[in-house]
Amino acid sequence: MQREAEVVAMMIGKYCRALHHPEDKLCPECEELLVYAKKRLARCPWQENKTACGQCPVHCYKPGMRRRIREVMRYAGPRMLLTNPIISVRHFLDGRRKKPLGRAGQSRT
Repeated sequence: MQREAEVVAMMIGKYCRALHHPEDKLCPECEELLVYAKKRLARCPWQENKTACGQCPVHCYKPGMRRRIREVMRYAGPRMLLTNPIISVRHFLDGRRKKPLGRAGQSRT
């Protein structure tokens, strides 16, 4: 979960710096998206057993926020391969998992 949150934060930061706000601080819209994404991750019923959100059977993002995060990922994903290749490969492998491991709310032991 922590790794997923870090990847989302990196992607939103890369997107915002390139298209909205070249300084270190996120613009208000991107900050709102980051806070929303972190809330969704914190409330994920699969927690550490989850797949990437795009592969998840539960769509917990509101349609407008889902559109925004997809836009961010389409922009930042390919660029992350150049700047953060290990993190990008891990994220890609997490996304290849077809469905979450175990049942919602159940930890893998």
